[in-house]
Amino acid sequence: MRKNWMLPVMMLMFAVMTSAAWAEGTAAAKAADGSVWFFGLTCLGAGLAIGLGTVGTGIGMGNTVGKALEAMARQPEMFTTFRTIMFIGIAMIESLAIYALAIVFLLLYSNPFKDLFLAH
Repeated sequence: MRKNWMLPVMMLMFAVMTSAAWAEGTAAAKAADGSVWFFGLTCLGAGLAIGLGTVGTGIGMGNTVGKALEAMARQPEMFTTFRTIMFIGIAMIESLAIYALAIVFLLLYSNPFKDLFLAH
């Protein structure tokens, strides 16, 4: 069980270190010392938002398609109805991933909290 957590923990550590280095390289000339942490944690939050958002929607889509295929196998005459309902459900589930992507773009490119942490 211990080996299963080794890779995700190492990937998380790498993401934190690289995001802080990226933020330091772009904002170090005009920002205070605390802003490096702010931008690093913003990148980490954006990565977690899109990662968890897509994992959840992926699981939801898998369940939706699986149940729809089971229903189609049991009642082949209702194939078109099940397919239509399945695609409507998948579109609604996918909208959650698009919301997560919108939050990531908001955090990375027009962060509303950056004025609180950047020294002018």
